[in-house]
Amino acid sequence: MNAVKKSSPDSAKESNVLNARSELQFLPYQGKIIRNIYINTYGFERNFADTSKPVDYYGTRLLNRLHHDTRDWVIRNNLFIKESTAIDPYRMADNERHLRSLEFIQDVRIFVRRIPHQKDSVDVYVITKDFFSLTGELNDLSTGKVKARIADANVAGMGQRVQFTALWSKDRRPGFGYEVLYRKNNIANTFINATAILSKIKPDLSQGLESENAWLFNIERPLVSQYSHMAGAVTVGHNQSENAYQRPDSSFYGYTYNVYDAWLGYNLGIKTYPKNKAYTNRFFLSGRYFNYNFDQRPLPVWQKYNFRYDNRQAMLAQFTFFRQNFYKANYIFGFGTTEDIPYGYNIAFTAGWYKQNDLTRPYVGIDANRYIASDRGFFTQYFLRTGGFLNGGRMQDASVLAGGSMFSPLFNFRHMKIRQYVRLSYTKQINRVGLDPLTINNPFGLRYFGSDSARGDQRISFHSETFFFLNTKIFGFKLSPFAFADAAALTPEKQNFAKTDLYYGLGSGMRIRNENLVFNTVEFRLAYFPRKINEEAFRITIAANIRFRYNNSYVKAPDIIQLNNDDINNIF
Repeated sequence: MNAVKKSSPDSAKESNVLNARSELQFLPYQGKIIRNIYINTYGFERNFADTSKPVDYYGTRLLNRLHHDTRDWVIRNNLFIKESTAIDPYRMADNERHLRSLEFIQDVRIFVRRIPHQKDSVDVYVITKDFFSLTGELNDLSTGKVKARIADANVAGMGQRVQFTALWSKDRRPGFGYEVLYRKNNIANTFINATAILSKIKPDLSQGLESENAWLFNIERPLVSQYSHMAGAVTVGHNQSENAYQRPDSSFYGYTYNVYDAWLGYNLGIKTYPKNKAYTNRFFLSGRYFNYNFDQRPLPVWQKYNFRYDNRQAMLAQFTFFRQNFYKANYIFGFGTTEDIPYGYNIAFTAGWYKQNDLTRPYVGIDANRYIASDRGFFTQYFLRTGGFLNGGRMQDASVLAGGSMFSPLFNFRHMKIRQYVRLSYTKQINRVGLDPLTINNPFGLRYFGSDSARGDQRISFHSETFFFLNTKIFGFKLSPFAFADAAALTPEKQNFAKTDLYYGLGSGMRIRNENLVFNTVEFRLAYFPRKINEEAFRITIAANIRFRYNNSYVKAPDIIQLNNDDINNIF
């Protein structure tokens, strides 16, 4: 029945391990004229790693019957390459990467075929494989609480997502709440995406309980290619906390705030770039205005400045220069599907005006990243974030975050693939006034460490994790056990290094994913934190929001540097 299957031995061979520059396959066709572009779609029984062995059983047949393939015009609208134009290998590789970044596309290959008796012309074949777009999620399942989500990530194959989330809790008034989301990819072939959200169960700012009423509308145009001219976004939203869980006035944080956020950037000199050059620097200039305005602030907040609940307004300009291409790889975040890992560098200089409540200050910052990919399979990133505010001739909220991360080559052992990951970082804050102190319950400390009460102004962290990709499937789901060790040294504010506290965590777990489904990777994790703070030393977590792709965007909205999070997946 093939429901539980161990793949043949050759599926673990290096021939199925990707590690090559994305443009290499297109270099022999540089300058050839594209005669026709053909679109084709793989079914769920096929994969790009081994096209000679379709996996045809009742599971893949059922998925094929229920699924609506992405329409050809949706794929064509996401192409930068055009018929009757010359092939640029780097633009074509960029287009393949962009298609893979779409949330409803699992994998893509672009093939070039010579035409008999026509030396100067070629045909191009774009082969895509969709995710199965119907998805659902069930969590918080107990006698007192149920939360469920259903979604279609590609309604009618037209590049649009509809999602509905429902919550029932016996401790909540009203007991039932919901959230509705609609997203459209690439409106009218403009590469503009739109998202609208209406929620009665958005997590609140104080405790993360589903008790915030909110709506949001966002339109964005990412820099989909290094040859694109413009990028930007506009976001408006309204948020209001409700005492849905009947907390006493002393612990309920009542607030109302509005969000107005817009940014726009231009790829300078794009028309003059020699488009067939691999290593041309790109220069991107952008500006941003945002206003997070509280009509009502929570009364229990006693600090003069609390970044979470403060009115914030800013006008920021950013100059980014980057030289960035990609390797095609696999078994980094995913379970064998193609992943795009950058090599090159990306450096952004930000300056502007920032207001936090009554505190108005100029700001300057740098976000620098160096990416190195080797033919041996090493992927390394060095990162530096530094910035601060000037007020009364003194620097305030000055900080530096520096470090590096590395993925080892993929090792094959019997019917298993193994990869090692390590990351080391150092963070320092100086003269903190308005920003949050350093914490360790984040990617730059101890992941899944529950408490945020450990705070300081200096942090050193180390993370090591070993991934094991098993050559076994259960009903199409792949398994990846892992083991990890985290350590973080945190120095309390205004104390010397001798007062530094050491925290560490050890553990293991299992990640599960079906590459055909749009479901997130599910992770089961058991962690042991010997130094506990108001919680048990052992911690068991089940998470379904584990990323399976690196965020390979070229540019982002101008902002001050972040020290306690990496919400845009800027770090490996």
